[in-house]
Amino acid sequence: MNLSFMYKESPFISNSTMATWMTLSLQDSSSPMMEQLIFFHDHTLLILTTIVALVSYLMGSLFFNTNINRNLLESQTIEMIWTITPAIILFFIAVPSLRLLYLMDEINNPAITLKTVGHQWYWSYEYSDFSNIEFDTYMIPLNEMEDSSFRLLDVDNRIVLPMNTHIRMIVTAADVLHSWTIPSMGVKVDATPGRLNQMGMLINRPGLFYGQCSEICGANHSFMPIVMESVKTNTFISWISHLSEAS
Repeated sequence: MNLSFMYKESPFISNSTMATWMTLSLQDSSSPMMEQLIFFHDHTLLILTTIVALVSYLMGSLFFNTNINRNLLESQTIEMIWTITPAIILFFIAVPSLRLLYLMDEINNPAITLKTVGHQWYWSYEYSDFSNIEFDTYMIPLNEMEDSSFRLLDVDNRIVLPMNTHIRMIVTAADVLHSWTIPSMGVKVDATPGRLNQMGMLINRPGLFYGQCSEICGANHSFMPIVMESVKTNTFISWISHLSEAS
């Protein structure tokens, strides 16, 4: 099945999200869940930075200060403080973490269901709400790449999904363990043979979003990328209609 129809007609090709050279921070978010994950990361990093600064100051003071405070050598008050304070800090980390865990497990009335099957070493996709809409995606070999293609990331058939729409992903595998991952979406789901895992997604902007298999699955584990194209609803309907006519 040839899916080159969307490659030429989509106006969002230049708006792509992927890891680039010397990127030290997280990728730009493409979903509300990833935004929440970034907020939680910044929240936790602020707490860790404060702890490291305080402990570094105390250790430096112990190294270079010859005076001794006898209240620090044996005192029930200081022992209570350094026992209760970490518990309070863990509470402020655990509450937003548990909130995110439950939010990531929630699926809100999906409008579209996409089934993903991992193979050695390619992905298969099936649009369950439409008849006979299924295809395989392989990494584009180096000798077939265009000048605008990304090495080890581009595929021959991209998955296309509408933005601002609740989507349910059903993930499984046909042979060994895989992991379907798109970092900018905050999505990482294990593909397990004989088991169906599901997750919810909501894409809040158009563009191309890149990912890769994140579970070591054999010799060609590095060569099964994921490319998802987010488009407007009208464009998605046109794409689905084109595939239905072609099949």
